Amino acid sequence: MIIVGGTFEVDPAERDTFLAGRHELMRRSRAEPGCLEYVFSADPIDASRVVLFERWESQEALDAHLAALRAGRPPAEGDAATPRSASIVLYDVAQERRLGG
Repeated sequence: MIIVGGTFEVDPAERDTFLAGRHELMRRSRAEPGCLEYVFSADPIDASRVVLFERWESQEALDAHLAALRAGRPPAEGDAATPRSASIVLYDVAQERRLGG
């Protein structure tokens, strides 16, 4: 399993626009083979922060997703907000288990 985690620094006044501009990307990504989770979410404490969380069955599934993004899928409608900065990290997961068990 692959986990992708990231944060985006946005103008607090543009955070809702930034998130709304990613709704279609989230819908499309979640429908891709191998996508287990794909979400952009507003940080409830910091109005300038958006969190990205993705889970993929395999590196191959993530690679196909990234190739589709690079191939130039049209940007989501209404996406006028640009992040000030972004930090995205990939984690290779060797094992998974339920918390507390």
